[in-house]
Amino acid sequence: MDHKTVINNPWISKEERLDALKAMEQANPQKHVKTGEINNHIHTIYSFSPYTPSMAALEARNAGLEAAGSVDHDSIAAAEELTAAAAELGIGACVGFEVRVSFKAGADGREGPFAGRKINNPDSAGIAYMTVQGVPAPRINEVRAFLDPIRRERLERTREMVRGANALLAGAGLEEIDFKNDIEDRSKYAEGGEITERHLLQAAAHKLIKKYGRGPSLTEGLSKKFGVNPPPKIQERLSDPGNPHYLFDLLGTLKLGFLSKIFIQPGERECIPAEKVCAFARSIGAIPAYAYLGDVGESPTGDKRAEKFEDEFIEPLFDELARLGYQAVTYMPPRNTPGQIRRIQRLCAERGFMEISGVDINSSRQSFNCPEVLEPGCRHLVDTTWALIAHERLSSADSRLGLFSAENPLAGKPLAERLAFYAAAGRNLDLKDPGASGQKTAEDLLRGKT
Repeated sequence: MDHKTVINNPWISKEERLDALKAMEQANPQKHVKTGEINNHIHTIYSFSPYTPSMAALEARNAGLEAAGSVDHDSIAAAEELTAAAAELGIGACVGFEVRVSFKAGADGREGPFAGRKINNPDSAGIAYMTVQGVPAPRINEVRAFLDPIRRERLERTREMVRGANALLAGAGLEEIDFKNDIEDRSKYAEGGEITERHLLQAAAHKLIKKYGRGPSLTEGLSKKFGVNPPPKIQERLSDPGNPHYLFDLLGTLKLGFLSKIFIQPGERECIPAEKVCAFARSIGAIPAYAYLGDVGESPTGDKRAEKFEDEFIEPLFDELARLGYQAVTYMPPRNTPGQIRRIQRLCAERGFMEISGVDINSSRQSFNCPEVLEPGCRHLVDTTWALIAHERLSSADSRLGLFSAENPLAGKPLAERLAFYAAAGRNLDLKDPGASGQKTAEDLLRGKT
């Protein structure tokens, strides 16, 4: 078995994957040209993705990225492996998680101003996606404990949706989904990962392929039995049995046309108030970030319809974000227009939010590259990534050294100055041993050697 196969094997231990990565690097030392790009929004096998954390780091390095970050859905299980793999490869790393939160009511129970509006979530009104970035290593176990009840709630809701899916499948003469064998056992839930709607759709996809095979007969079956008609570009892809991204293209189609028939809205115990998540993030020295989507035209991944989201009420939304305790906004330059990006940057500057960027990676069809961050209007997002990396390393060494800590020796300085200092500190880390070099930087900062 070749090294890459082992590195991307989800059914062995992270130690075995890391050993294979180290062996590959020792056997074939190569100089990789860095593009200067970064990506802070990579999903792994611990939510839904074709990549183990080690493989995600390797793909990022091979794409020329200087830094990579993981944010799995409701899970931080990738953190230690991604950090170790990135160190082996000599690139920067940061870790966090993505979670859906309720804007319907605050911690005090009163209805929020956006309770009935779609914010950045195509599936639900009053529920938004956010990330918690830069989690200090000593606080990872607290994150696991915080997320466990959310994971359990989502698992049970998915189990209920499987009942609906099975009714559709049985009605069409297809084999039904066995939740334990087809979903839970194919996920990393037992290791702290999350089971998402994509796991359910993957199980349905396998039943469809088993019945119709890959090719035109499958798209015909989708249309006749389920009323699902992929757009021409996707239909062409699904008509090609040799398409290497077949499963992910089929998942995107099912997300648009099948999931809506069985979807059950999440409750308040799964999507807890945004204010509570922000408070938790700040309590552990991590950075709560709102995930800006913006009005969508053509979806790059083929799983979102053209639709309006938060652009029409962006100013009052940002006021609400500040009130709820957000400290950052994360956005994806390839998915937004220059006008959208300029507006977000202005609002962040006015409200003192850090800007974080990364492209949502959860499909084999997607590129790890994000050349847009090298354009003049977005190049500072590379700097904020290095600041995020330094924040994580320094606050792991001493909790007082988080970017937003009131006890930070730089706390009195404007955010822009703190970001500039931390960006320089991040670039000066020994990426092969970021923990030790972060410890030294932390000690120097506390001694006033800035």
